[in-house]
Amino acid sequence: MAKSDFSFFYPLRVRWAEVDRQGIVFNGHYLTYFDVAVTEYYRAIGLPYPEGFAQHGTDLYAKKAVVEYHRSAEYDDVIEVHIRVARLGRSSLRFLLEIHRGDLHLISGELVYVNADPATRKAAPVPAFLRDAIKGFERTAPEEVTS
Repeated sequence: MAKSDFSFFYPLRVRWAEVDRQGIVFNGHYLTYFDVAVTEYYRAIGLPYPEGFAQHGTDLYAKKAVVEYHRSAEYDDVIEVHIRVARLGRSSLRFLLEIHRGDLHLISGELVYVNADPATRKAAPVPAFLRDAIKGFERTAPEEVTS
């Protein structure tokens, strides 16, 4: 995907504790980078997590995480985690993510979250406030599935 397909990115600097014996970012840290980007995405759309969701009586739970490694980030690299909502389902969100160092595409990823009632942890429709915030923010309209 082109960087311009993403409405949002968050820059991070790779810290010493995140690299392994090979001198590259340990693979599991990329999920942490994704999580930071998701949190900052919510802040950017005006719904800081968790209070932006809790005040509406809803929450999101991780369902799926995919990381595809193309190249490695190294200690002290400044990377950008690009993120967009590609699909708005009836009760789920599908994020696409890419990590870049400059013009070099390092990592691709996908995260799927299910909206649920926090008390019962049962799936519930994506609320209108969230759906509207995402659709108003994204340059590329997410695929929308409501059935």
